[in-house]
Amino acid sequence: MESTASYPRPELLQAADTAARDKNIDRDEVLQAMEQAIQKAGRSKYGLEYDIRAEIDRKTGEIRLLRFREVAEPVENEATQITLATAKKFNADAQIGDFITDPLPPIDFGRIAAQTAKQVIVQKVRDAERQRQYLEFRDRVGEIVNGLVKRVEFGNVIVDLGRAEAILRRDELLPRETFRQGERVRAYIYDVRQEVRGPQIFLSRTHPQFMAKLFAQEVPEIYDGIIEIRAVARDPGSRAKIAVLSNDSGIDPVGACVGMRGSRVQAVVAELQGEKIDIIPWSGEAATFVVNALAPAEVAKVVMDEEQRRIEVVVPDDQLSLAIGRRGQNVRLASQLTGWDIDILTEAEESERRTEEFRTRSQMFIEALDVDDVIAHLLVTEGFTSVEEVAYVAVEELAGIEGFDEEIGGELQERAKIFLTERDERFETKRVELGVTDEVAALEGVTPSMLVALGEKGVKTLDDLGDLAGDELVEIVQGSPYSGNSKLDQDEANTIIMAARAHWFTEDEAVKE
Repeated sequence: MESTASYPRPELLQAADTAARDKNIDRDEVLQAMEQAIQKAGRSKYGLEYDIRAEIDRKTGEIRLLRFREVAEPVENEATQITLATAKKFNADAQIGDFITDPLPPIDFGRIAAQTAKQVIVQKVRDAERQRQYLEFRDRVGEIVNGLVKRVEFGNVIVDLGRAEAILRRDELLPRETFRQGERVRAYIYDVRQEVRGPQIFLSRTHPQFMAKLFAQEVPEIYDGIIEIRAVARDPGSRAKIAVLSNDSGIDPVGACVGMRGSRVQAVVAELQGEKIDIIPWSGEAATFVVNALAPAEVAKVVMDEEQRRIEVVVPDDQLSLAIGRRGQNVRLASQLTGWDIDILTEAEESERRTEEFRTRSQMFIEALDVDDVIAHLLVTEGFTSVEEVAYVAVEELAGIEGFDEEIGGELQERAKIFLTERDERFETKRVELGVTDEVAALEGVTPSMLVALGEKGVKTLDDLGDLAGDELVEIVQGSPYSGNSKLDQDEANTIIMAARAHWFTEDEAVKE
């Protein structure tokens, strides 16, 4: 081997410093890229099969080129391995697994080698710059940024953020919104992803949080945390609802967001191309919150179903179109804002439905209990909705109804129990005819009417029942004409299904044993 003739090269360190400063990346990363480029050139000159590594002295810029060989027994690759006996000639303390290094003469970079080195350095610097961009913007997800439109490609806007490029896709722009090259644009960073072609920064002007952040910029009380934005729902470019809450009883959250003569809200509206914004006081009471969310429509009353998260809203007849909004916009945004499914009825529709419910329930009591319509009407008026309630309620409750006494109450209970017994016997016979097994019938929580409903849908064994999901079982029971007024919620359905699956686990244990 020739002796190495390396010497200080401060110009290398100057070049690395310049590149690091220009690209705003670590100087060491630039020097590592240079080392890899020199290493590549060294392998091209001395042989690609050799393990050749380059080192640049961080203080002097001196380049050292070294060949590494691993001490191994037996030697499988002579280019990168050396026997222990040979290694001991170079280093008496050499052990298996150690590396023996030989200095190589420095390379006189030819034009091709220099070009290759330059390409490697440029690529490494670009990779380091991309990584810096990713790390910088990854922590800025959820911020609003300002940038200049660099170009528009197929409706997508490429935005120059100064130290990075971002993309504002066509579906993240407001309807009928266009940008030209050189225009300023304000948008919300909703995602930053590391992709093959480098980090991709995704912007949006339709995201609900874009509006929330704009309000935070316009309303100091939101920025300071005195007022909280609890929910936002948007129909981008058309209409939006925003729910606000004040942590200071002396500050009106709606008034603070509107501003003097509407100055604050108008600033946000102008940025969003005239999008109309309803500012609504947030409430922990779901019914109050839904009523507020349906503004500007007035609400007469609400009926809530906590299990299904549905709420029926009754509005005066002249308020129906206002409550629903153009193409259902108002009720849709209110539903998004509150997280509740909202059904809207007029007072006339609700009255009609209540009359129909009253008639249906009265008829059910007339037929089941063999009573006249006066008694049936009294039971419905007192809130009884099923024969089961009459059969199992305390007799005092029945006797306490105006015009009833204990004798009438006892007679009604007796008739209700006889009706239920006969009905369950009919269901039992039908269950057997449908082929629903006794094991299914024995499950806790499964009623005779549910067994018939399951049989009609072909669910006959424990395995059939175990294969269902909770919502499928609820749907079968609720959709059956045999269920009457009986309800099954999701938790009860899941308990029944887990009981049906229990034998699977015992069989598994038996197989293991």
